[in-house]
Order: sequence, then C-alpha cells, then structure tokens
Amino acid sequence: MSKRPYDLPPLTALASFEAAARNDSFKAAAQELNVTPAAVSHQVKALERELGQQLFRRHHRGVSLTETGAYLLVALQRGFEEMAGAVDQLRARRHRPSVTIRSSTAVSSLWLTPRLGAFWRAYPQITVAQNVTDLGQGTDDNDLTIHYGDMARDSGDCRLLMHDCIKALASPRFAEAHPVSALADFADLPLIHVDRAETGWTSWRDWCRALGHDGPVGAGPRVNNYVIALQAAEDDMGAVLGWEGLTEGLERAGRLVPLMDAVLPSPLDFYIKVSPDASPQSLLLCDWLAGQGAGLRPGRAARAR
Repeated sequence: MSKRPYDLPPLTALASFEAAARNDSFKAAAQELNVTPAAVSHQVKALERELGQQLFRRHHRGVSLTETGAYLLVALQRGFEEMAGAVDQLRARRHRPSVTIRSSTAVSSLWLTPRLGAFWRAYPQITVAQNVTDLGQGTDDNDLTIHYGDMARDSGDCRLLMHDCIKALASPRFAEAHPVSALADFADLPLIHVDRAETGWTSWRDWCRALGHDGPVGAGPRVNNYVIALQAAEDDMGAVLGWEGLTEGLERAGRLVPLMDAVLPSPLDFYIKVSPDASPQSLLLCDWLAGQGAGLRPGRAARAR
C-alpha cells in the first residue's frame, strides 16, 4: 500500500476534528462542513483509531478535548493559518500588476518609461508597475531590478541590458560660450558633480584620468540625483557627464550637445536582475528590454592630443 503524502491521516478526518474541536460540538462542526453529525463522528473515530489515542471526551450534552486532542488542535490550527496566509497572498496577486520592475529615477525617466509604451502596445495583456527609488538596489518584492554595476560580481539570474559610454555634455548655449579643445580645459569649466550612494559612479576626475588627463577639474554644483544634474546642465549651470544610453534622447532633441569627441566606455554596465520566482510575463519583459538595449555599445575612447 502506497504511503500517503506527508504521512498524514486523511485531510477530511483532520478537518472534521478541527471543526469539532473548535466548536466543542459534532453538530456545530457538521453544520459548518455541510455534512451530518454522524459523518463528523465517523471521521473523528477513524482518526482516533489511526492515532491510537482518544481525542475527545464524549458527554451527554457535547464533547470536550483530551490533552492529546488539545495538542493536535494547536498543531492543526497553526498549519491551517499558514495555508490561509498563503492563499490570501495568492488572492491579493490577482489585483497586482503582472510585472513589477525596480529602477533608479534616472533609468526610469530617461530610458525605461519611454520604452514601456511600445511594450504595452505589443503586449497589452501584460501590466507593468515601476518601483522607482534611488535608495539602494535590492530586489525586494520586484520581479525585475535594473542595476548599474559589475554584473559578474552579482549572483542570481542577471541579463545584460547595455554597455554604455560616457561623454561630456552641456547645453548649446554653454558649449558656445565655453569651447573645449583639450581635456585640460575642464580644469577651468563649471562642472556639475553627482554624488551618489552607489559605488562605481564615474566622476569628472575619473573620466578625465581615464582619458589621459590627471590634472585638476573644475568646481561647480553638486547634486545627488542624476536627473537633476541633467536639468542643471540644460539650464546652463555647467557641463555634465552623459551616459549615452540615458542621454541619447536629450542629445537627439538638441537640449544637450557634446563638448568634445572624447568618449569613455563605461567601466560598469546596466543589467537586469531577475527574481528567482519571476513569472513568464516578467521574463518576456526582461528579454524585450534587453533587446532594446542591445544596440548600444561603447564608443571608442578618444584621447586629447
């Protein structure tokens, strides 16, 4: 005879016992379970035979639990509560979007959001919710998370979104008023500096040094949000470093222009981390976004002569 799953008595017997124990009555349990009191009594007696122990004391006006019955009731209720919690979560998911994706403010506003419209037109049955935050990059309860970092050092399922490149940008008015012919010119220019909590964010000094200039760089406004930095550059407050994948729209619209031809391949990559329990819809969005970023590859670094 095959062994029952989890080596438990029949679930109908356990449910009958739990209802009778909770109500202190076979009759009340029968009404709750929509069966006869005789059926409840039969299930409880079968359970007692299997366990070899008495679970109830039978009285003329009802039943009461034995010590063994009380022990079993506590264990069953704990298990039923856990199952009820899991079912509640599954029911709640019916009202959640199909896919949740986390990203920084910059990635969301400059790269992700402009593309989600096209995804929705291609897959109208899949709803997408964005969790936009600059306070770290944990996966939390998100299906997908966009990171900027070293993908090789991350664990789990990570997919490359895009290799990027970094160049010096400014508003057309600023570029006309501050012509740049060599990297050394950045020592005297107002530069917008971005102070971010994440490690690996390329600074002006990093950028100039990587391209062959190890001298000083200009001072200027300091912000902790990349979108604000780009807005400050559009307002002629200084030059800003532009990650091409994020700023291509601003360049295409003529709101920001390159100050020189020098381009640095980004030392880190944008990639998507997939939650271990990601749904098929999440994987579809992940692959679609990776395809959107696949065309962007770093330009060739140009050193000042």
